[in-house]
Amino acid sequence: MKCRKCGAKAAIHMPQHRLALCKEHFLEWVPEQTERFIRKYNMFRREERILVAVSGGKDSLSLWDILWRLGYQADGLYIALGIDEGIRYSAESQRLTEQFAAERGLKLHIVDVERETGFPIPVLARKTMRGQGKPCAVCGLVKRHEMNRIARDLGYDVLATGHNLDDEVAVLFGNTLNWSVEYLLRQGPVLPEEPGLARKVKPLCRFYEREMTAYALLRGIEYIYEECPFAVGSTSIAYKELLNRLENERPGAKLSFYLSFLEARQRGLFREPQEVRQALHLCPSCGQPTSAPGLCSFCRLVSRVKSSPSQTITIPNLENR
Repeated sequence: MKCRKCGAKAAIHMPQHRLALCKEHFLEWVPEQTERFIRKYNMFRREERILVAVSGGKDSLSLWDILWRLGYQADGLYIALGIDEGIRYSAESQRLTEQFAAERGLKLHIVDVERETGFPIPVLARKTMRGQGKPCAVCGLVKRHEMNRIARDLGYDVLATGHNLDDEVAVLFGNTLNWSVEYLLRQGPVLPEEPGLARKVKPLCRFYEREMTAYALLRGIEYIYEECPFAVGSTSIAYKELLNRLENERPGAKLSFYLSFLEARQRGLFREPQEVRQALHLCPSCGQPTSAPGLCSFCRLVSRVKSSPSQTITIPNLENR
């Protein structure tokens, strides 16, 4: 297979795009396409400050690298979750993130969950859920709160995450199976800003996971290969496996599914029920916008765990964008 641009040996073949590129031209193509998506979906402007949520994985570090190469004002945010029981998942991911930032002279903010809540994520989850199920709901709530807090407190205009096409399509597939309209309404490349909440964007939403893996490897980005140990057996991974089988038989199926959804949403196929959109008010404890009465879910979580560690706490999914 030869590179379409120069005729040299191709480093990657992308049948969904009917495109093969050598290393040099692939590493040019990815930032070019990212810039195109940023403009197409009006994600952010040159003068805006961007906070990139980085986990030490290939997607988030690649996104930060791409924005840096494109000349955007992009700083990183790493949230230390404390997932190190029996392994060094968080410790290693933090090391790789710090190494990445240092090599490029980039600014990295680090938030320690244990310092903020009193417990690392695995312990926090056990105390709130009494060991039932996985800590993903607790982890998601804490990360959303801390990302919003840092973006607000440090004056960032935009919060960027490294969700790729495979991530987005797996979520879309699950929400479509259940016709979860309230979630479908919120899914897309951009979640607009609101008072106290930065705009959220996903510049990699149209790149396949395989493409981002190739980018990280060809750019020499060292990243953590292991998935979060709590992700094993998750519904999203099962959906990804099903969609990969479809993609193997019909190259481009995932991209077509996602783009068709965005087009349908733009045409108004999904309409928000009046009762879904609740008015936001500021949490009296942390000052973040919330739709929950009184304290936001994060502050209620921390308060209840500290005052009554054995109490079971229900974690809502839509709290605090």
